[in-house]
Amino acid sequence: MSFSGERERGTASKRRYSGTEEATTASIRSISGEKNIKSEVARVCKERAESLAPSCLSMKSDRSMSLPEYFRKTDFPTTQCMDNGGEFTMKSMPTKCQTILRVHQEMKTELKQKFQLMCEGIGHHGNFQTLFKGIYTELYITEGGSGWVNNEHELRQTEFKRQTTQETSIKCNNIFKPLPGQNKPIRTVLTKGIAGIGKTVSVQKVILDWAEGTANQDVNLMFLLPFRDLNLKKDQYSLMQLLTYYYPGLKEIDSFEDGETKTVFIFDGLDECRLPLDFKNNKKCYDVTQSTSVDVLLTNLIKGNLLPSALVWITTRPAAANQVPPECVDRLTEIQGFNERQKEEYFRKKVIDDILANEIIKHIKSSRSLHIMCHIPVFCWISAIVLEEMLKEAENNEIPKTLTQMYEHFLLIQTCMKNKEYNKPTKTNPNELSQSDKQMILKLAELAFQQLLKGNLIFYEEDLRECGINVTEASEYSAICTEIFKEVSGLYQDKVFSFVHLSIQEFLAAVHALESFLGEKENVFSTTSDDDNKVRELFKLSDLHESAVNQALKSENGHLDLFLCFLLGLSLESNQNLLQTLLTQTGRTKQSNEESVKRTIEYLTDKIKKESSPERIINLFHCLNELNANSLVNKMQTSLRSGTISGTWLQPHQCSALAYLLLISEEVLVDFDLKMYNTSEEGYQRLLPVVKTCKKALLYGCNLTYKSCETLASALQTANSPLRELDVSYNHLGDRGVEVLCAGLTSPLCKIHTLVLAGCDLKSCEMLASALQTSNCPVRDLDLSYNHLEDRGVKLLCAGLTSSLCNIQKIVLGHCGLTEGCCSDIASVLRSPNSQLEQLDLKNNDLKDSGVTLLSAGLEDPNCKLHTLGLSGCLVTEEGCASLASALQSNPSHLRELDLRYNHPGHSEVKMYRRPTNIITDHGGEFRLKSGLRKYACVLKLDPNTAHRNLSLSEGNRTVTEGEKKPYPDHPERFEYCYQVLCREGLTGRCYWEVMRTGEAGIAVTYKGINRKENGEGSRFGYNNKSWCLDYCSNSYTARHNVNFTMIPVLSWSNKVGVYLDWPAGTLSFYNISSDTVTHIYTFHSTFTEPLYPGFWVNSSVSLCQVE
Repeated sequence: MSFSGERERGTASKRRYSGTEEATTASIRSISGEKNIKSEVARVCKERAESLAPSCLSMKSDRSMSLPEYFRKTDFPTTQCMDNGGEFTMKSMPTKCQTILRVHQEMKTELKQKFQLMCEGIGHHGNFQTLFKGIYTELYITEGGSGWVNNEHELRQTEFKRQTTQETSIKCNNIFKPLPGQNKPIRTVLTKGIAGIGKTVSVQKVILDWAEGTANQDVNLMFLLPFRDLNLKKDQYSLMQLLTYYYPGLKEIDSFEDGETKTVFIFDGLDECRLPLDFKNNKKCYDVTQSTSVDVLLTNLIKGNLLPSALVWITTRPAAANQVPPECVDRLTEIQGFNERQKEEYFRKKVIDDILANEIIKHIKSSRSLHIMCHIPVFCWISAIVLEEMLKEAENNEIPKTLTQMYEHFLLIQTCMKNKEYNKPTKTNPNELSQSDKQMILKLAELAFQQLLKGNLIFYEEDLRECGINVTEASEYSAICTEIFKEVSGLYQDKVFSFVHLSIQEFLAAVHALESFLGEKENVFSTTSDDDNKVRELFKLSDLHESAVNQALKSENGHLDLFLCFLLGLSLESNQNLLQTLLTQTGRTKQSNEESVKRTIEYLTDKIKKESSPERIINLFHCLNELNANSLVNKMQTSLRSGTISGTWLQPHQCSALAYLLLISEEVLVDFDLKMYNTSEEGYQRLLPVVKTCKKALLYGCNLTYKSCETLASALQTANSPLRELDVSYNHLGDRGVEVLCAGLTSPLCKIHTLVLAGCDLKSCEMLASALQTSNCPVRDLDLSYNHLEDRGVKLLCAGLTSSLCNIQKIVLGHCGLTEGCCSDIASVLRSPNSQLEQLDLKNNDLKDSGVTLLSAGLEDPNCKLHTLGLSGCLVTEEGCASLASALQSNPSHLRELDLRYNHPGHSEVKMYRRPTNIITDHGGEFRLKSGLRKYACVLKLDPNTAHRNLSLSEGNRTVTEGEKKPYPDHPERFEYCYQVLCREGLTGRCYWEVMRTGEAGIAVTYKGINRKENGEGSRFGYNNKSWCLDYCSNSYTARHNVNFTMIPVLSWSNKVGVYLDWPAGTLSFYNISSDTVTHIYTFHSTFTEPLYPGFWVNSSVSLCQVE
């Protein structure tokens, strides 16, 4: 076990190394050739012992893992202290520069001595030290990172990442170097990563490379200032005084001006900062000799008011990343966990015995919860320690398969190792603990719980004393707890403590919660103390579980999620047996324990049904897994495998189970079609997290709202997500929802190239245009059709399309209420040398000839790259065609396809056939010049041979009424059981018709082959794969196709409905028609393969209207 303070402090001869380093380094390293480096380690240790130079640096050595470094080689002011190569020279050097040079050399020497050795496991006597280079395996920092506040536990954030694509990565030596195409100098870098992923060890790598002269030799001074140390500075300092406190060699320098030296400041562990860091209200400070609070110094240094040419590198866990305003950060980076290859590489280097290493890898892969956790290097270390020990005696040991079991064994093994290290008596049974061990572990567990509730990962001596912990005794537990000393001028300062890893703190916190119940019948989550013994006796284990579940569900960032899993896992009798000498034995019967677990499972299942947060729900499934209660998930898995799930109505909690299954699957989904699953709006919401694991997400027509966009934006910012195409058309997102979505589109981690926002109730394009102008937005294909953008919205959009950073190559703006008023703006896009636009579709807009003439001015410009232009249904006549012909003839245009269907061009298009352009046209006549959808009006009549006998036709077969049975003759096409009728006409192309209904009715289209004689779903419109129907019943609409249906929110509908079929495009749309407005009701998406026949089911009467 290891309760580890993560930064080392002390003199060169009195160094302490954190067990976490093993964890972290474990993650980062390459543990090879241990025997070969023993002599080198001995040599370095001897040099350290002989060194008279005091160590006054602080380094957190057990918190994280590896990450890269580079310090930019952009031009800095050449100073009197540097030669042309950026190195100091003693020739004719002023006294101040000589002093800086001496500090530079002393700093390198001291840092090299400090960081060239790392400690693995427990102890600080040197027996477990190894060369840093012998255990370090380089990881990459990925460019970018989510600026979104993720409300998942940080370990869960890594769980569903698919490492299937090449991300933009930055090697260690390039962290301050701009990527190709990035011209802005990088001063401040913020690197985030979850606990144990390698942030601090990466810092150590950067420092050591510089100190050894292998990298960044243009840097003169490098200052490491961990936040956990800065927390202790309550007095006022100038920047020079603060640096001298950590680096006494600077005391001979009163100050140094900006540009005198190339300086790097490294602030490690922003998540541990307890300072306010009030960037908005802190007073400005420009003088390095001016005294103020440490908080003010830091904000001014990061903002660039102090030493603006200095480089600043900040590391943090994800939850704290937003403490630094985005405008103060030039580059946001993220450290990724181990991929599959690196996991195996680590175990093979860590475990010398190849056969044993293979066994460990095999076992890890057999348990998904363990396999996923091994993305985190520190967990690889824990797993290697436990499994290497247990597999040696596999016959006598049950190998851990869950997280709870793994941490239980880790606790016992590390305690045993601690006793050997300090020459204390060791029990013959490694599962037995001495009384002193038990007391210390329970005290540490209490500390873990108290600090977890407060959100603290670091703590100080007073925190330990509150839990009755003797600091000296705690130091023995160096694999779980390592003290860190700070020495200045030979005096020791305050001690800082932390656990090796967040997950160890969460595990011990769960131990405390359970032991409090077992020993004292105490509910650690109760805010009031109850001394009534009778009340305590009634307190059950399931009551504790319920309190813990409720507390975890209240957490906004899921910080109690893993704690809850551990608590429930520890509640199983098999797991309690392993810690029987640690936990109080109450004599409870096996039946009593099983009843409590059963009640807990029922409670969790009930919460899954009621909880609204998809992230919290997913963790509840992890909790069920810890209790070996997977019946709901297993049922869903059976349905998935059998293929019956698409035909089943799914309750919301079943959707959560399905989401859990899809998320934990190792396979990348090619297409995730939300409409495949028959469920409610809440069910669809619970399935949304799956989006981040697929290549193409089809979410059209699922009644999503702006609230859904938070989950979608988070998915767009998921590292290594395979998502490339996102279709959210015909959902009620509105401008508010798209604004939220833009936060994801502008993330450096976003990789989607196709975005479909058709019919999303958009009216403004301001935020979208802004997003398109960012260098990070990768979208190439954009569909905004069927939105109320109008000319004003497109004007804003065009501003983004002309940006040199915009990547848009294809855009669809059909049916957006456009007129000639926006055509000059679109033409300016075509003329822009920055524009990448190659395909433009403006169908179904009233552009008229005047608008087409303006567009033609853009087409004839040499900068125009357009090769496909859609102008179908745009009210174009012979005059507009003449303008197009002139543009095509005057410029060697790239245009290869021009769609002029549903216009009235006459014969003018013949003049353009001389060009190599494919012109698609028809001779529609003057009625094609009607505004809106009326240009597609078709004349329909009902077919009496299809009408059910209780339906009567009138008004020239344009009205159908339900009534008494009619003596219709038998006919093979007549509906025998369903009160339905079809029209005579089979439709393809674009068609529009209007219907007036009274009472309940269904408005449908169907293939001719629909069953007519069956009394069941095969004959009913909308209940099979041959028909699509909009039902009106009980004052609401329902859209139906096959087994899927969507309830339409109740509005103030009229009795008239417009139906628009775009057969080639595969859309069928319904509109509410009132005297002054046309309102979209619903759109079906499909691939139509046959002519479609309009039809109706009738409970009163339906009439086909004459479209004017």
